[in-house]
Amino acid sequence: MTAGRGSMAAAVAVLLLTGVAGCGGGPADRPTASPSASSSPTGLPTPTDRSPRGVLLSAQLAMTAARRAEFSYRLDGEQASGMLFWAPKTVLKLKYPHSDEQLIVLDTTAYRGGDRATADRTGGRHWEKFSSPGGQREIPYAGLVDRINPMVALTAAVAADQPRLLGEEDLGESTAQHYRVLLSTDRYVAAQTQLTPARQQALRAALAEDGVRELTLDLWLNDKDQLVQLRRSGAGGPEDTLAYKELGGALSVQAPAENDTVDAGGRSLPPLLS
Repeated sequence: MTAGRGSMAAAVAVLLLTGVAGCGGGPADRPTASPSASSSPTGLPTPTDRSPRGVLLSAQLAMTAARRAEFSYRLDGEQASGMLFWAPKTVLKLKYPHSDEQLIVLDTTAYRGGDRATADRTGGRHWEKFSSPGGQREIPYAGLVDRINPMVALTAAVAADQPRLLGEEDLGESTAQHYRVLLSTDRYVAAQTQLTPARQQALRAALAEDGVRELTLDLWLNDKDQLVQLRRSGAGGPEDTLAYKELGGALSVQAPAENDTVDAGGRSLPPLLS
C-alpha cells in the first residue's frame, strides 16, 4: 500500500456515521468534510488505519466518490460489458459480445434494442421503451444492477468478520492489493439496508443458487483504494467475476433518439439479454 491512500482513509468515520447511499439508485452526495479527531467515536478507524477493515472502509468511500465505471463481467456463464452509474441515479448500459441487442437503463426507464431485429419487429424503430408499471418508481433489471454494483459488494465486505490482506498481485499492466472476506449469503444480503425488501429477496435468490450458503469475496484494490476486480464464489455454486475501470471517468450514457424509439405500451420487461 502507498502513503497516498491516507487521504481516502481520512474520511472513513464520516462513512460510518452517515452510511453509504446510492446503491439502490437514490441520490448520493459525496462526503465534503473530514471529521475532527474529537468527533470520532472511540474504536473507529483513524486516518492512519491501514488494517484490512480500515482499507475496505476507505474503498467504500473511494467508490462512493467515483460514482461510475466501465465494467466487464461473467455471471451465470454469460459475459457482458458496459457502463454503470450507481449514484446519484442508476444508469446502466449493457452489451453481450455475441448479440447486437443492447440494454440501457436510465433510472426507472429501460430501453432494449439498437439492432436490426428490433427495427424489423417494430416497423423501423430500433429501440423499445419500457417504463415502471402503474407509475411505480422501480429500477428495471434491479437484480442485475445489484450484482454488478461494486457498492453492494463492498457493503457486504465491510460487514464481514476478519477481512484478510492476501498481498499484492499483478492485474494486467498494473498491480492491486488482494483482500478476502468470508460471510454467509444471509449476512451479505442483510448488510444491504439501502435496498428494498423485494430487492434483498431477489439478491438472496441469485446468490443462493444451487444451495450456496457461504460466500467468499475476493476484492482487488488499486493504489487509490478503488475496487478494480471482484470475485464472488460459493462452494458448489456459480462464480461471479467482475472488473471495473475508468472509475469516475468522463463516461456518458444517453437515451436513444425519440424518433427511433417505440413505447412498449405497458408490456412487461423481457428477460435479460442472452
